[in-house]
Amino acid sequence: VQLQASGGGLVQAGGSLRLSCVASGIIFNIHDMGWYRQVSGNQRELVASITSGGRANYADSVKGRFTISRDNANNTVYLQMNSLKPEDTALYYCNTDRPPGLQQRWGQGTRVTVSS
Repeated sequence: VQLQASGGGLVQAGGSLRLSCVASGIIFNIHDMGWYRQVSGNQRELVASITSGGRANYADSVKGRFTISRDNANNTVYLQMNSLKPEDTALYYCNTDRPPGLQQRWGQGTRVTVSS
């Protein structure tokens, strides 16, 4: 299994980024997927998830600013991030939306840095 996230970068506060994650080695369209982020030294937190049927959920901290979507034909999940804040700075990963221990092997993630 590979989960290859990309699209991170350095952006000013108020800016936007679109993250992509291509999954291989899994039957993508049956899995609920999630975007997670991790600040150094902290636990990963789930910021957005999308069911196999396309229903999205968001953490309160990103609600109204981030949009998760998926393209099952291309085994890809996206995270559109608008109105970025410095506190959004983190390493972002995608994985299946399952309890810890039942998820796939974590990929390298993609780093997002928001300057004030």
